[in-house]
Amino acid sequence: MDSMLNTIEALFTTGEPFVNRFLQALNGYRIYINTKCSNLEPIQLIFATVAIMWLLRKVKLRMTPNLNESRRALINRKLFQMLMKVPFIGHYIHNEIQKTKEAVEKELMSPFKNEKFYVEVPRNGYSVDEVVEEVKRYQNLSRIKWQEGRVSGAVYANCHNDDLNNLMSTVYSITAYTNPLHADIFPGIRKMEAEVVRMTLSLFNAPEDACGSVTAGGTESILLMCKAYRDYARYVRGIQNPEMVVPVTAHAAFDKAAQMLSMKIKHVAIDNNSMKVNMNAMRKAINGNVCMLVASAPGFPHGIIDPVSEIAELGLKFSIPVHVDCCLGGFLVPFVEKSGFGELYCDFRVDGVTSISADTHKYGFAPKGSSVIMYSDKKYRHFQFSVQTDWPGGVYASPNVGGSRSGATIATCWASLLYHGFDGYVKATKAILTTTNYLKEELSKIEGIFVYGEPKLSVIAVGSNRFNILRLSDDLSTKGWNLNPLQFPPGFHICVTLMHTTPGVANNFIEDVKTLTAEILRNPNVKLKGAAAIYGTAQSIPDRSLVSSLALQYLDSYYTTTFSSD
Repeated sequence: MDSMLNTIEALFTTGEPFVNRFLQALNGYRIYINTKCSNLEPIQLIFATVAIMWLLRKVKLRMTPNLNESRRALINRKLFQMLMKVPFIGHYIHNEIQKTKEAVEKELMSPFKNEKFYVEVPRNGYSVDEVVEEVKRYQNLSRIKWQEGRVSGAVYANCHNDDLNNLMSTVYSITAYTNPLHADIFPGIRKMEAEVVRMTLSLFNAPEDACGSVTAGGTESILLMCKAYRDYARYVRGIQNPEMVVPVTAHAAFDKAAQMLSMKIKHVAIDNNSMKVNMNAMRKAINGNVCMLVASAPGFPHGIIDPVSEIAELGLKFSIPVHVDCCLGGFLVPFVEKSGFGELYCDFRVDGVTSISADTHKYGFAPKGSSVIMYSDKKYRHFQFSVQTDWPGGVYASPNVGGSRSGATIATCWASLLYHGFDGYVKATKAILTTTNYLKEELSKIEGIFVYGEPKLSVIAVGSNRFNILRLSDDLSTKGWNLNPLQFPPGFHICVTLMHTTPGVANNFIEDVKTLTAEILRNPNVKLKGAAAIYGTAQSIPDRSLVSSLALQYLDSYYTTTFSSD
C-alpha cells in the first residue's frame, strides 16, 4: 500500500517530466495512426468515421433507458434479456409466459363458453323488444354479483335507487342525440356544462377567476391538464422539454399522458410507513424543466392523501403549477367536514394549488363517463384548448380531446348534481366514511394482515408480512368478492361505495377475511394459483416489456370473438 501511494505521489510531484512523457506518448500514437491511414482516400476516412459514429449511436441508444425508465430498471431489464438468451432458461421462461397468456385469454373468455358472437350486421333488423331482451341477457352474463356490493369501486351509486335510475334513463333519452360541439344547436347542453363546472368549482372553494370544463373521465381530465401545463411551459416560460413530477402512487393516467404528449415523467418515492410522497425526494426531483407537480387526494392504491400544502409550497417556491388529483375523492372531500369527519385541505384554499380534477361519475353518482378539470386561472385552460385557424373547413376550436361529445353524459351529470344536492352528498359521504372506518378498524384487528398507512377517505389497502397477500385476494374472489390487486408493495384494496353501506355487506366482508386469513395462516407457503399466480408472476419479471405483452394479451382478448382451441 505504501509503495503504491509513493508511486502516485511521485507522478504528481515530478510535474513537468510526467507531462512531457504523456505528451510524447500521445504524439507517438498520432504518428502511428497517420502512418496506417496514409494510403487511404479521404472519402474512405469520411465513410469510416460516419460508420463508427453510427455504430456508437446504436450502442448508446440500446444502452439508454426509455424516456421514463430508470437506470436501475434498464440494468435489470438488460440482465434479464441476457438470461433469456440462455437456451434452456429462455425456452422455459417463454413457455411459462405463453401459458400465462393463454390463462389470461381463457379467464376473460370464460363467461362466453356457450355464447355466439355477432360478427356481421343482421340482414333484418330486430324489433325493439328483441333488442331489449338481448341487452338483458348480456347483462346476466356476469358471474360477479355487483348488485350485492361485492365489488371494489366500479359501481359508486346505489343501483337499487329506482328514482335515480329512472331519472338518469329519462334524461339520457331526452338528450341522447345532442352534441355540445354544436353549441348553437344545443344551447341547453352548453348551459348545463357551464353550470356543472361552476357548481364543482364552488365545492372546491375556487377563486373568482377560476374555470374548467367537463371531460369524459378522470383520464381525460389528467391528459388535458398535462397538455395545458406542457404548452404553458413551452410558450410562456420557454421550457423546451417540460417534465412532470408525480408520486409513484399517482394514477397511471399520468403515465399515459406522458406517453401521448412525449413528456418525461419523474416518479417520486413514497414513505414506506405513511405511504405519502417523500417530500425530500420530490424536492430533489425539481429542475429547470419541471412544468408541474402532482399530489393525490387520495391516491388510488392505498387511499392516502399526499401532503398537498407542502407540495403547494414547493410550487410557489419554484413557480411551478401544482395539480391535485382528486378524481377518486372529488365528491367526498368537499363534504367530509359537514359529515362529521374533520376537515381536509385539498382544494383551492391551499395557496399554490393551480388545478384540481374531480370525477362526477364516481361519488357524484353520475353515469360513466364524466369528470371536471378545474383551473385557478384561465391562462392555464387556454393551453388545454385546441384551435386550428387555417383549416379549409373553417376555424375549428374544441376544449377536449374529442370533437363531438355526448350531450347526454353532460345532462345526466348535471341531473345527478341537482337530484342529490349538497345535503344528499353529505348524507352519502357520512355513510361511506362510517363504513370505511368500521372496515379499517376491523381489518386492523385480524392477525396476519395490516392496513397500509392511515387512509382518510374510502380506500383501504391491505398487506401481509406473514404470507403472500395475493393469495387472500384470490381466495376472497372464490367467495364472490371482486377486489383490486396491488404491486410494489403487494396487496389489495377495497374501495368503499354506497353499495357497501347496505346492511350486512361490510360484516360479510370482514367475516370472509377473518375465515380465509385463519385458513391461510395454517399453511402460509402454498403456491399461488389462478389470477393471483398471474399477478404474482407479473410482479416478479424484471423485463417489464414482457409484463406489457401480458397486458396486451388481455386487451387483445377483450376484442376476441372466437375461442382458442384447447
